[in-house]
Amino acid sequence: MTFKRQINSIRRRMMQGITKNIGSSYKAPQSGFLKIEDIKKVLIVRPNHRLGNQLLLTPLVQEVVNTFPNCKIDLFVKGGVAYPVFQNYNQIEHIIQLPKKPFSNLLKYIAKWFGLRRRRYDLVINADKNSSSGRLLTQFSNARFKVFGEVHEDIQKEYPDYQHISKYPVYNLRRYLNLSGFEKTTSNVPFLDIKLNDEEIANGKKILNELIKNDKKTICIYTNATGAKCYSEMWWEAFYNRLLKEYPNYNIVEMLPIENISKINFRAPHFYSKDIREMGAIIKNTSIFIAADNGVMHLASASLTPTIGFFSVTNPLVYAPYGNRSKAFNTNETNIDDWINAVSDMLIN
Repeated sequence: MTFKRQINSIRRRMMQGITKNIGSSYKAPQSGFLKIEDIKKVLIVRPNHRLGNQLLLTPLVQEVVNTFPNCKIDLFVKGGVAYPVFQNYNQIEHIIQLPKKPFSNLLKYIAKWFGLRRRRYDLVINADKNSSSGRLLTQFSNARFKVFGEVHEDIQKEYPDYQHISKYPVYNLRRYLNLSGFEKTTSNVPFLDIKLNDEEIANGKKILNELIKNDKKTICIYTNATGAKCYSEMWWEAFYNRLLKEYPNYNIVEMLPIENISKINFRAPHFYSKDIREMGAIIKNTSIFIAADNGVMHLASASLTPTIGFFSVTNPLVYAPYGNRSKAFNTNETNIDDWINAVSDMLIN
């Protein structure tokens, strides 16, 4: 671990210790006090800059829209990636953007916090229970009702998938509303969704067709990931060769990362885009997307494409792609035959 990462790790632990009790005494309002029609301005707090974490916020945004159809939503985030992610969400009114590097932009960072205090909301939701700044921002905000994102033993027992980073904020909100007198919601948690429109999907199809130049269906792979989540060239070469053997009637294409690297040495037809929505639209036109745990894996899920995610160091219970027949594999406990069988099942179904 580098010195910078060690410092950040120590800082996070200290802040979590300081802020862990913030909101613990804040209770749901008495039954009948919170009314659907009164919730017109909602703030969702998720001060993280990573693509995956913004995509993983889309189920909560959908849940808020479904629950409070006449509301407008502000997002308090970090960095600019939320803009393309939520571009087609008409209910998003403002995206309040913290600088990606707060210590390099300290005055701007402080101004965003105090600017938040001047806004009034009917409901504020902290979307990350492990975020110290999320707790502080929720406490600091000016709102009638607040959901801090506490871990609740009762819903942990009721929902086996409560650990998932996209799902527990939804379950927490539902619990809060149920304790406030609302009927219990039993519908499935919304999927990740960037709401690609018909024009975007058609453009993605055009780009993919120019790459493959045939009518065969396509399997898309993404061989990059950050740090220890990234598999070796030998690992990807073995898996790619097996895909070629098992699926001769499919195109196999590779989406490249910004670093323009390939763990299969650019053997497959490949493409690259800086545009998040264009990337999602191309993936949307493929039959299945396969990657290690990373932000582009979540982008594939959010394009509503069947997705296989490989996990070796991160917890699939927390980060797995879900919905659209997607599957996650702990590669320490499974083998290539398991993965190929899953691909075959997903392609058939």
